[in-house]
Amino acid sequence: MAFDVKKVVTDRTSDGTSVFVDETRVEPSSVMAMPGSELFNIWGTEDGTPFVGAGDNPATVPFPFFPGPGGTRFVIVRFAPESTPPADAGPEEVVAEAEEKQPGLVHVFEPDTPGMHTTDSIDYGICVDGEIWLELDDGAEVHVTPGTCVVQQGTRHAWHNRSDRHCTMVYVLVGAERKSG
Repeated sequence: MAFDVKKVVTDRTSDGTSVFVDETRVEPSSVMAMPGSELFNIWGTEDGTPFVGAGDNPATVPFPFFPGPGGTRFVIVRFAPESTPPADAGPEEVVAEAEEKQPGLVHVFEPDTPGMHTTDSIDYGICVDGEIWLELDDGAEVHVTPGTCVVQQGTRHAWHNRSDRHCTMVYVLVGAERKSG
């Protein structure tokens, strides 16, 4: 099934009039680290406090993939089924290609525990199609289906698509600072 993503961006002119500044198709990115999956980088804001001005809003900042404190990212991920054959490449090549196409994505993943990762962000996710399982570090899992909203608060987790078709998740990532203790 084709999945076409269109981005519409608004802004304001210097006199305060609302205008459309972008209406484009967003091309997916695929990385060998996630065989058969697609990532759509919709928008991102710089780290710090996002602002809105009269026509002087900054352009998108989609990378690094995970924002720093106060930064945001808006992404769609189409997870392929886990039964998708792995990439026909060595680990160094897989990491290098992922870092080229999606800078900052792979460094959070644990090499000894496939899929498990932790980020310094608050992630809001909603399943819009398919199904996926969310696993936490203690092995507890939740079955996520269309309409399920997930709030990730910097927890160690992994996503598992055990179905036979893609699962589409929409995320807004908000960079945060991790408190110790």
